[in-house]
Amino acid sequence: MTILSITHKTEYHYRAPVALGQHRMMLRPRETPELRLLSFDLTLSPAANVTWAHDVAGNAVATASFTAMTDMLTVESRTRVDLSAPAWPVFDIAASAQSYPFLYSDDDWTDLGALARPQYFDAAGRLSDWVERFVMGRPTDTLSLLKDVSNGVFSQISYQSRDDEGTQGPLETLDRGYGSCRDFAVLFAEAVRTLGFGARIVSGYLFDRSRDLVGSAGEGSTHAWVEVFVPGAGWIPFDPTNRAVGAGNLIPVAVARHITQVAPVSGTFVGADGDLLNMSVAVTVEGA
Repeated sequence: MTILSITHKTEYHYRAPVALGQHRMMLRPRETPELRLLSFDLTLSPAANVTWAHDVAGNAVATASFTAMTDMLTVESRTRVDLSAPAWPVFDIAASAQSYPFLYSDDDWTDLGALARPQYFDAAGRLSDWVERFVMGRPTDTLSLLKDVSNGVFSQISYQSRDDEGTQGPLETLDRGYGSCRDFAVLFAEAVRTLGFGARIVSGYLFDRSRDLVGSAGEGSTHAWVEVFVPGAGWIPFDPTNRAVGAGNLIPVAVARHITQVAPVSGTFVGADGDLLNMSVAVTVEGA
């Protein structure tokens, strides 16, 4: 059992007072059998009317409506969780899915839907050609194959932290040979979808007790990884940025088909061009 305290603060500074549109926040962690939410507090300045709902993926989404004009917006969440995921997990994969290729049941295939289909255009099949290098044979061990693809992303793509918004497409990441954790996650998810797996992007936090993991150094460290659905085991977390499997140091907040659907804070304002001076994000994840 590990008690973690998480602070996530986002600030927007404007040149002059602006009218804020609705803002959408995905900051409340998802509870799992290995992650228990102990407390969560959300503070906004200026004050806003906040409503909560769950989206189609079961993520907790807060929507804030503002009335006051302002030259600064602050969104801060403070969270305490109990993380009990093992460092070396064992996955109880169904016998029917232990070897790849396998067939999802009709119900699973229907429910996975777009999660099992590539989301980026690739007319030449370049991504399919790339990921086929990791298929040692047919049949082959399913979990080993997924680990090999994750390791391939880790070994062939250089990590580069990037503060600007947006995510590279998978082919762009392959061509450039570098990317952020978001880019690693998108590439891995698209690669395994090309092989027929159901996969979803996860946004959350990385707990790095030893300070030697990639994507956790400094402030502003939200993290992104992927969960792949394997019958029997369910959703297995893969963090290709750190060549890791399992949720031993991961705190999931939101899951989705596409990386653009899991932005921690998003919204609009009414003002002149250039009124937004800057945005800053500070994240801390500390063990008790």
